[in-house]
Amino acid sequence: MKVFGKRTSEGSRQITQKKEKLKNFLKEKGLKSTRQRDLIASEFLKIGEHITAEELYREINKKYSDIGYTTVYRTLKLLNKSGLAAERVFADNLTRYEPLSAEDHHDHLICMKCGSITEFQELKIERLQDRVAEEFGFLAVSHKMELYGYCNKCKDNA
Repeated sequence: MKVFGKRTSEGSRQITQKKEKLKNFLKEKGLKSTRQRDLIASEFLKIGEHITAEELYREINKKYSDIGYTTVYRTLKLLNKSGLAAERVFADNLTRYEPLSAEDHHDHLICMKCGSITEFQELKIERLQDRVAEEFGFLAVSHKMELYGYCNKCKDNA
């Protein structure tokens, strides 16, 4: 099993490549590549973890007070549509965004006390899901798995 724990932020080369992908996506859709979108994308990719639009807005607003919440929210939606971010809604009903790459499938362990999110990959689980789908003649194209419970720090006080 591969456990990711906390995501690390993207390196500057990866950020540049992903921002280029966003620019190409915007051009294909007939949308403008703006300074604000570029700054928001950079900050989002640097942070590199599950984040709400509000949390990202607060981080960006510390450096760029001219960027509004709506611009942050809309840019996150564009990052999602371009395949550079995934939208996640966990049990707390907050929409979070996480950076994605093409080969970035993983599942989540979510602590119900402190809210920590641990990402992991387990090939046995992936193979079992594929086998179940095949047995039912089902063509699975995606899935998500979220396990809710208590992390090591919180489980004794649960």
